[in-house]
This record gives sequence, C-alpha cells and structure tokens, in this order.
Amino acid sequence: MADDFCFFTKDTFIIKPPKKSPLLLRMVVLLFAMICGIYICSICLKQIGSRSSGPLATVHVVERPCETTNVDPSEKPYMHFPKPKTFSRAECACNPVRFFAILSTQRSGSGWFETLLNSHMNISSNGEIFSVKVRKSNASTILETLDKLYNLDFLTSASKNECTAAVGLKWMLNQGLLKHHEEIVEYFKRRGISAIFLFRRNLLRRMVSMLANSYDQNAKLLNGTHKSHVHSPKEAEILASYKPTINTTTLIANLKQIQGMAANALEYFKSTRHIILFYEDIIKNQTMLNDVQDFLNVPRMDLHSRQVKIHKRPLSLQVENWSDVEKALRGTPYESFLHADYKI
Repeated sequence: MADDFCFFTKDTFIIKPPKKSPLLLRMVVLLFAMICGIYICSICLKQIGSRSSGPLATVHVVERPCETTNVDPSEKPYMHFPKPKTFSRAECACNPVRFFAILSTQRSGSGWFETLLNSHMNISSNGEIFSVKVRKSNASTILETLDKLYNLDFLTSASKNECTAAVGLKWMLNQGLLKHHEEIVEYFKRRGISAIFLFRRNLLRRMVSMLANSYDQNAKLLNGTHKSHVHSPKEAEILASYKPTINTTTLIANLKQIQGMAANALEYFKSTRHIILFYEDIIKNQTMLNDVQDFLNVPRMDLHSRQVKIHKRPLSLQVENWSDVEKALRGTPYESFLHADYKI
C-alpha cells in the first residue's frame, strides 16, 4: 500500500493556472478608451476656443482665369480683364479690353476725333478728365485717377450696349502730362496703355480757333451760351463770324512753344506703344480711321460725328489783321501756314 501512496504520474504535478475573467479585460479596455477619448476631446476644445478668439476664416472662391489662346505673345501685355468694384461685367468679364489715351493740344480736333471713336459700339473714351484741377495736382493723384478709369469705375456718359473692348480718355499736354511725364510713361508701360497722338499741322489755324473760342467764353454769341463745339451749320457760321486779331509780336514765339510741347511729348513717350495722327490728314482721308481701329484691335466700323467744323474759310478771311500776319511769317519756317492745307 505504501508503494501505492508514493506512486504518482507525471501529469499529477502539472497545475494549470485559473483562466482570467473576460469581463474584467473588457472593463479595462473600456476604461482606457474612455480616458483617451476624454483627453482628445479636451485638446480639441482648447484648439477650437483659441481659433474662435481670432478672425473668422473666409473661403475664397478661385475664379477660372480668362483664356487668351490664339493670341500673339506680343499682344498679351495690352489685353486686360478689368474687375470693376461698382458693377459686374457679367458676360463681358472675359472680353479683353485695350487701354488708350488720346494725347493732344487744345483746338487740334481732339474733341471731334473722340466723338468718332465713341461712335464705335466697343470703344469708350471719357473726355478730358484731367481738366479738373484736383485730379492733376500731383503724380500720385494722376495715377489713382487712371487706375479708376482703366478699371471701368470712372463715371461716364459714354455707356455702351456691347462689351467694351477699348477704354481711354482725352488728355491735353498741359494737363500735367508733360510735368509728370516720367511717372506717367512708367505707368503706361506697366499697365500696357497705348498712346494716340493727335496734332495739327497748321498751327496758325489752331491759333485762330483758340482765339475765337477764348473770345466766345465771354461774348457767348450763341444766345448767351458758350459752346466749344457745335452740331449745326448755323451755329458754326455764327461763331466763325468773329475774326480775331493776332499779336504778331509774340506770334513766332507762340508757334515755337506749341511745336516744342509736341516734340517733347513724342520724345518722352517714344518707348510706349503709340500712333501719330494729324487732324488735316484725317479730314482729307477718313480711311485712316481704320488704322486707328486696327491699332486698338477692335472690329472695323464706319465712324461718324455730329460735330460741325467752325472755321472753314481761307485764313485770309478769318483773321482781322491778315496783312500783318503775312509779313510776320514771310521767310520763316512757318510761312507754309499761310497757305490752304486742306479743303472742306
């Protein structure tokens, strides 16, 4: 029997550990997950709180840029897609716009020329915006005004029913243009603005027009109203009835001054894209207006103006002291001004 008590198999000494309760493990995992969730939520709430104290984030909608395919690379700097602040261009948003400026001197046909351009359904020229003194007081004011104009935010009566393809202004050389030419030339080149120079060959005719217009500012021959431009032959005849007397003592100096202004303007703006026109040439051959439309890259149209020319007669019949003027200009570089240069 003792042997029986002392006999044990090998398996008798293997003691298996008790199994862990699955419920306990689940509780541990759940507790750990809760702690991690609370920690993560607290961090998120802190980040949201810090962001809410700053400016609210804005969502910017990126507009698709307008296509400029099939365009000569040299033309791209002169194509613009303005975004006015005061209105939406709507279906015209991707219609390219050319910027231009008519650079001229008073009584050189610039008013008549501008009405021709404005008769085109795609061209808008805004007149002498720098005739207002405050707009030309300094270079910064000039550039700010130009920015407003070329962004199509300048108030104008030249409204169009079609998309604007060319927008500009009429700018006299003595309206801050020559005084601030360095800043303006740089602006023209940076913004891709084309210059249209319009001059008058016969400066003596220009002088007659200047003197007559200056006289009418006080005389107001048209029923007490002063008009620089007229739309009827009768009004033109009334204004042309006045024959100015020209000061022959200062005549040569005045003609030189106007020539000098034009020469300086051409020299200052020679590095810009430009075209040079003369009033007399357009009068004699209005097909030149096609060259202007090609220059602005707009469809060719028949351009028209309601303005009527005032001084049509030979100069000898329009100047009170014509014999004195003849003597003053004979043998000078300006003698050719005494002769007729075109016929109406």
